[in-house]
Amino acid sequence: MGHSKVNMMKRIFNTLVTLLLAAGAWMGSVVFGVAYATGVTGDLPGGPAVNQLNLHPAVTAIAREQQWLHWFMMILCTVIFFAVFAVMFYSIWKHRKSKGHKAATFHESVSVEIIWTIVPFVIVILMALPATKVVVAMKDTTNADLTIKTTGMQWKWGYDYLKGEGEGISFVSTLDANQREMSNNGGPKAGEVPNNDYLLKVDNPLVVPVDRKVRIITTANDVIHAFMVPAFGIKQDAIPGFVRDTWFRAEKVGDYYGQCAELCGKEHAYMPIHVKVVSAEDYSAWVGAEKKKLAAKADDPSKVWALDDIVKRGEKVYAQNCAACHQANGKGAGAIKALDGAAVVLDADHKKQILVLLNGQNNNSMPSWKALSDTDIAAVISYTKNNWSNKTGQVVQPAEILALRK
Repeated sequence: MGHSKVNMMKRIFNTLVTLLLAAGAWMGSVVFGVAYATGVTGDLPGGPAVNQLNLHPAVTAIAREQQWLHWFMMILCTVIFFAVFAVMFYSIWKHRKSKGHKAATFHESVSVEIIWTIVPFVIVILMALPATKVVVAMKDTTNADLTIKTTGMQWKWGYDYLKGEGEGISFVSTLDANQREMSNNGGPKAGEVPNNDYLLKVDNPLVVPVDRKVRIITTANDVIHAFMVPAFGIKQDAIPGFVRDTWFRAEKVGDYYGQCAELCGKEHAYMPIHVKVVSAEDYSAWVGAEKKKLAAKADDPSKVWALDDIVKRGEKVYAQNCAACHQANGKGAGAIKALDGAAVVLDADHKKQILVLLNGQNNNSMPSWKALSDTDIAAVISYTKNNWSNKTGQVVQPAEILALRK
């Protein structure tokens, strides 16, 4: 009778384990796959999904390994949970006082000591071996086809192509101004963001070729940020004064999204990452187009600009980089200072406003804009000095910015 009960408990336990494994596989592939395949309203391919229960669909080998580890660890821990509690409840039921059982009086057992030392050790090894393999692979940034430096800034990303095809290309990626305006007005209305990319759309996405190893070097110029793209399985802190790196090899053409994953200030929610993976041919064409743009933008800092020309350029720079905080009308909002009628803007001493843009102020609530060119900084300052009620007639030349850079 006793043996039959034990066998029955074993069968129940084995059945629970089987069901758990099946549930893990179902949740990891069927449910998640169907959610994306049927195009659930609000899903963003390459980005977040409505009612998402699992990790993002993997488009790199590392991301797939991470998903396998996730389910392996969860299933293993759940099996341990049920095994421990099954033995505990079986022991309580089998040796209950009402059946006449009495507690043992021994103080030590060599066998028990050996068992509860060896079993956890084996479990830890089972967890450590596959995890170590994946972590080591994640840190192997050697033999990269393309090296890109990503610089976190409050609150945008700077991209510099350092090595490989596209070397020398550099630009800043900022949240789309229209979406920021939507956020300022309480969020988008129904159907206003048809692509479901609210607060993830940027003006300049990071473009990389498919099936190429891309090394990402991260750093920051103000506070700690974190570069994270879930579909690639990468997340790397960007720390001022330090250089860290990670890598990915995207296996599928498409658009993939992430965000800064480190709380970096009041604009943290407005710091998206958009990586556009294209074919090798399309990437070469993009590189050629970007090189032409860079050549056209290679302004001579010694050039002397006329007021009308530099103000027109400054208007574009302001709309792209400044209007989100200072507003299009220059009135600011909340803690953001107004530029319309501001003393530092009206002051004939250009140095004061130039240093604010180069170095930031108020503990980086106004960030540094050193990443902009000398001409762009001169243009946006000239624009603020001659827009709204600020009719100063003053012109700031690029040479003044160059002279004050440290």
